[in-house]
Formats: sequence, C-alpha cells, structure tokens
Amino acid sequence: MPVVPVVEPADGSGEEPEGPFAAHTENERLVNSGQFSGLPAPEAERAIIEWLGERGRGRPAVSFRLRDWGFSRQRYWGCPIPVVYCDEDGIVPVPEDQLPVELPEVDDYRPKGKPPLASNEEWLNVPCPKCGRPAKREAETMDTFVDSSWYFLRYCDPYNDQAPFDRTIADYWMPVDQYVGGIDHATGHLLYSRFFVKVLNEQGMVGVREPFARLFHQGWVRLGGSKMSKSRGNVAAPDQLAAQFGADAVRLYILFMGPADQDMEWTDEGLEGIARFLRRVWRVVNEVAESAPRDGAPANGPLARKTHETIAKVTDDIGRRFVFNTPIAAVMELVNELAPATTDPGARHAAETVVSLIQPYAPHVAEELWERLGHERLWEEPWPVADESLLERDTFELVIQVNGKVRDRVEVSTDLPEAELIERAKASPRVQAQLDGKEIRQTIVVPRKLVNFVV
Repeated sequence: MPVVPVVEPADGSGEEPEGPFAAHTENERLVNSGQFSGLPAPEAERAIIEWLGERGRGRPAVSFRLRDWGFSRQRYWGCPIPVVYCDEDGIVPVPEDQLPVELPEVDDYRPKGKPPLASNEEWLNVPCPKCGRPAKREAETMDTFVDSSWYFLRYCDPYNDQAPFDRTIADYWMPVDQYVGGIDHATGHLLYSRFFVKVLNEQGMVGVREPFARLFHQGWVRLGGSKMSKSRGNVAAPDQLAAQFGADAVRLYILFMGPADQDMEWTDEGLEGIARFLRRVWRVVNEVAESAPRDGAPANGPLARKTHETIAKVTDDIGRRFVFNTPIAAVMELVNELAPATTDPGARHAAETVVSLIQPYAPHVAEELWERLGHERLWEEPWPVADESLLERDTFELVIQVNGKVRDRVEVSTDLPEAELIERAKASPRVQAQLDGKEIRQTIVVPRKLVNFVV
C-alpha cells in the first residue's frame, strides 16, 4: 500500500500547511505515514525521496513554471537582444554607443522555420565589435513579457538617460502599492515580474525582493453565462453604450455589478438602472443648489449623521476593504435620505458629499454638479473626512441570524452588554420560529453588528 505522508504541527493544532512539505519546520512531524511517522517534515522529505529512489519508484525533481519563451519567441516585432556571435570571441555585447539595436524594415516577417530576422542578411551580418571579424547578430527578439516584467521600475525614474533607473529612486518608490490583474496573470506577468525583481535584488540593483505590496485578482464579466470575449462575439460595445448612456453610467455600472473579485453577469437592465440613478442625482443636487442655504451653522440632525456615516463607510470600503460596489450602494442610500430633505440644514453638505463620493466613478457628472454647487475643480479637493462625533449613536440596528441567515433586525441600545444582546435576539418572534426548541450549539456575537445562532 502506498504511503501518504501527512504533516501535523507538533503543538496538535491540527492546522496543516499547504501541501505535505510546504512549511519546512522542525515543529511539524509526520503522522499516519508508516515508518516515517514522527519524523520532522524536512527529515521526512529526504527520507521518503531516498526510499522511493532505492526502489526505482521516484527521484527528486524541481518543477519550474518559468519558461524561456519570453526570450526565444520567433517574432519580428520584439526587442532585439544586443549581442553578436563571433567565431573568435564568442558572444560579444553590442557597445553602448551602438545602442539601441533597432529592428530593420522588412516586407516579409514570416518565420519560415527560423526567426524572421535571420532572413535579413544585411542586418544580420556585422563585424565583431571586439575583433572586427565577420559576426552575426542575435536573430531572436525579447517578448513584451520581458518589458512588462520590470517597466514599473522605469516608471520610478522615467527621465533617466544614463541608466534604466537609479536604485536610490527606485528603492524610494518600490514596491508598487497595489497590483490588479486577473487570476490568469498568476503564472504569467505576475510570476515573471517577481522573478525579475528577485534577480535584480540579488544583483544589488534594487533593495526590494517583491515588486508588489498587495495583490488583487478581478473577476470576469459574463454575458449569457459565458465569459465576455471578442472571439465568442458576446461583448457589449463600450463606445455604443457610452454614446447611449454616457461614459459615467457605463463605468459606474461595471463597478456596481458586484464584488470586483468575483465573476459578474452583464445585463442591459442593470445599466439602465444606473443611468436612472445618475439622472436622479442630477435632479436632487440641482434642487439643493437652488434651494439650500450656502452658509449656516454646522448641521447635526439625522441627514448630517447619515452623511458622515456614508463618508466613513465609503472610505473604509475603498481604502481598507478594496471594494467598489458597496460604496456606490451607500451613496444611493444617502441620495434616498437627501431627496425628500433638500431644504434641510444639512442638505448642501449632503449633496456635496454625494458628488465627492461618486467622483472616482462618475467624474464628468460629478464635476458638472460640483460647479452647480458653487465650487470649482473637484479633482483638486481633499477626500471628505467623517466627523467622529456624528458617528456616535445611542442605538444601532442589531442583525439577528440563525445558521448565518438573517432572520430579523431590531434597534437596540449601543451600551447593552453581550448577554443582553443575546436575550434580545432570542426574544424576536421571527428568531423563535427558527429556533423552535432546537439546540443552540454556538452563539456568535459581533459587537454593534449582529448575533448569530448556530443550531
């Protein structure tokens, strides 16, 4: 019977690493693994490999996901590799005063079983920079993946005409704060850029080991259950949609469709709904601009509190949680509160907040409305900051769940202790109907948010 090694932490926590030997520590020992049981993971790895080798059943090997195609694709439209091949001196770098090596103009760039540049004898045959004897240029070119594996370093120092970048400047800006790319990038651009930076770090050219501080994989937009793709012909033409609904509506809808890290289904009805929302924002803000007083004492009524709660939520959702659909929903809620209260003392600030918070999503509409409110150049204004004193409330809405499903919502005092919150939750008729004499195995309380009964 084959031996299946299982790694278990020595502390008995039961938490396994990713893969049998992903975490090579002495604290992790194998269990249920025949003669290898009890061995520390690193020692067990060596012992198992040796055991398999003695029986001809396996041998150690390293699997690489990196491939050399970034340097060996037989393309004409790539970046020439600046070396020549000399029978006397071998591989000779092209002198700096002859850089960059530019592609020649060709009429036919088909490979024909060899790189396209290999057919261009005039370009290919050059004297050796070292000895002057006949030599040949490198006919292969570097794929665009090579450029995209380090271009962010050039962005740090784009006007440097002496080097790709200055390390001091690159170390100041690096790593990149946020990387956004589909999961298909994981073994493509992301992998190669990480490899390049590690090599540059080992060569002393940069001070960082990782190029990106935070990673985010966005989902796919689907239509009719299939991923939108030009090859499938199931795409929505952005130019036509922008002409019909406006670019702001299209952008706002794409971000509102759902969590950006999940797949989303495109519907024309959803886009029409967002367009209606923007028209409503336009009407409400214009009404405030015409009727609400420009100056006055700071408001602290319900509308003002809702305004500052919205600022706090949108700021947290975008900055910390890195989500975009819920901030738009929060602004929608604020518009609902503002629409019937356009003469409220806090209406003008609420309208300004609505415009400010949708500006990253709908910049054209926001700038127009900002001007209607008597201001200029919204993009130069600082991001709104919530007044902490207006975020304090005497009560909050307690969400009550049973097995993770919302069963009721009740308004309770913010100073209730945890035991009282549980009793209030149990007292709900809707919750009692779900419990119905069942055994409560666990009670989860999130302060000022929810109580969840697991039955």
